[in-house]
Amino acid sequence: MTTTPGTSTAPQPAETPSAPIDGVDVVLTDLDGVVYRGRNAIPHAVDSLTRASRTARVGYITNNASRRPVDVAEHLEGYGLEVSEGDVVTSSQAGVQLLATLVPAGSTVLVTGGLGLSSIVEAAGFTVTASADDAPAAVIQGFSPDLGWTELAEASFALADPDVPWVATNMDWSIPVERGIAPGNGTLVSAVHQAVGRMPVVAGKPERPIFDTAIERFGGGRTLFIGDRLDTDIKGANDAGIPSVLVLTGIDQAKQVLAADQRSRPSFVLEDLRGLSEPYPVTVRREDPDGTRYATVGTATVAMRGHVVRVLDAGSAIDRLRAGSTIIWESGLAIYGLDVDPQLYGGE
Repeated sequence: MTTTPGTSTAPQPAETPSAPIDGVDVVLTDLDGVVYRGRNAIPHAVDSLTRASRTARVGYITNNASRRPVDVAEHLEGYGLEVSEGDVVTSSQAGVQLLATLVPAGSTVLVTGGLGLSSIVEAAGFTVTASADDAPAAVIQGFSPDLGWTELAEASFALADPDVPWVATNMDWSIPVERGIAPGNGTLVSAVHQAVGRMPVVAGKPERPIFDTAIERFGGGRTLFIGDRLDTDIKGANDAGIPSVLVLTGIDQAKQVLAADQRSRPSFVLEDLRGLSEPYPVTVRREDPDGTRYATVGTATVAMRGHVVRVLDAGSAIDRLRAGSTIIWESGLAIYGLDVDPQLYGGE
């Protein structure tokens, strides 16, 4: 029998549970689905991040390009967090840094987005336009709830010239809002893509530019990234070599965790952000002579024989998910080929 640190790839004692925050110098956290949903703070998020800030620098990283960093900081302060404009990195900032590598300084740029994007483009010394008739040297596109056909059409007209670079702040297909899940910037980028037949270069998660921007600002050290999406937050952190936390307060839930591909698997899975400072349980693995494998986390045990995955001891829902995801991930088999116990994902 061997004892290992469960799904975590972050350094921690082999036999002793330790908290995800232990030894971390920099915490980078997503916002939508992690800190707030719509206008409401997510339970336990503010207290947990305040506690984390006592031992680590906390940076707030968002793919949402619709607001300026100062607006984001004021929003977070309204929940009781101590945040300055410099603590916020947006995909607009990362997008403008990327833009600066593609066109000369001072170029005219068509901005398809809101004030959160246009103000950053202008502050970087570019001339902002909303019309393709101004022969822009590039197009940069970010989310705004006010975008309509007219703005998307202007971007399409400008991008008819294949030599005009196109930067997208992010490609999130959906965003969590107070009333539910709404279309994100990826859907708006897709509309332009359908018109022009090419894709943009992307600055936001899961691409590297936003992570590089954050690391440059906050420093390297021992860094931990927190997110609620496997396809953007966790995949991006993994590609950047940063240990990651998936918190189940936003988009992705148990089903998505169990099915995560190798590049999108988090170091830690937490029910909410209180788990940042709580000991993360190790996983105990064993295997029978007939090839049946077992994973135990806390009082939850999951077994796998061939393609069949079953819960033997239910334990808590979060430990059951940790055990189940470990045994599925380590099988090397695709989720669609497995017979998975519904107890692992809340099914019938």
